[in-house]
Amino acid sequence: MAMREMRYGFDIGGTKIEMAAYDRRLNQVLLQRVRTPTGDYGEFVACIAGLAEQADRELHTRGSIGIGLPGITDPVSRRQLAVNVPCLTGHCLADDLTQALARPIAIENDCRCFALSEASTPQTAHLPLVFGAIIGTGAGGGLVVNRQLHKGRSGVAGEWGHMPISAQLAQRYDLPLFSCNCGLTGCFERYVSGSGLLALSRHFSHPAADVPALVACYRAGDALAQRLMTMYVDILASALAGLQLLLDVDAFVLGGGLSNVGELYRLLPPAMRRWLLPGMEPAAVFPPVHGDSSGVRGAALLSAPA
Repeated sequence: MAMREMRYGFDIGGTKIEMAAYDRRLNQVLLQRVRTPTGDYGEFVACIAGLAEQADRELHTRGSIGIGLPGITDPVSRRQLAVNVPCLTGHCLADDLTQALARPIAIENDCRCFALSEASTPQTAHLPLVFGAIIGTGAGGGLVVNRQLHKGRSGVAGEWGHMPISAQLAQRYDLPLFSCNCGLTGCFERYVSGSGLLALSRHFSHPAADVPALVACYRAGDALAQRLMTMYVDILASALAGLQLLLDVDAFVLGGGLSNVGELYRLLPPAMRRWLLPGMEPAAVFPPVHGDSSGVRGAALLSAPA
């Protein structure tokens, strides 16, 4: 009897690893969650290998493997730089896992896994150019061209969160110039991520303790919260419109915690229009179909079944 074709996706977080197996039609047939071994590299490799081998046994197959994780892979040395999982930094994870599991391993940034997954759903599958933009603890994303991830020369295509806000925006709202952990100043991530929106609200003296509280104030008609959300939408719209001018994408799909703010999908297109050339229609802005599970699904899509 022929072995079933299976794709295994691993979504590596700072606290948990999610592993899922998918059949050739992308139906999820297995899901496992375990604690991330963050301190010991050998333990981390053994954990991933163990999960894959266990799935092989349960499903009577040999799945292809894709892994999504935070941070970057150096394109020359192929070593990892991962802030959330410190034990990976400086190691060639793909090589070590390929050796441990005797099969090829595809590794990609978790934001780009999200983009790949969300470009392969009924709302986007017919569109040639889809940009997945995550607005959560950070701001990242990926460009998918004909359902293939566009990586670029250094493998960092889609890092829109580290483009700078415009002087026009800074002037319009008298914005503070926040410095970013990446070493640059005025990065979009510092304004449109959850922590960025909270930093903005604190700068303008709003008492909300967190983003859900700020959104609740906005919905209750609080004048300062409404001004802050208008500002936030305009900042995000300018980033998306800039990407549209550069790439002429068919659609954006938002992800991360702030993608759950439903008002964004109504407010962004008219706000984007003000940053586009006259007569240009803003690209569609969609909510995610798979949300938090897009990381593991996109990781599985990285790997072609053997």
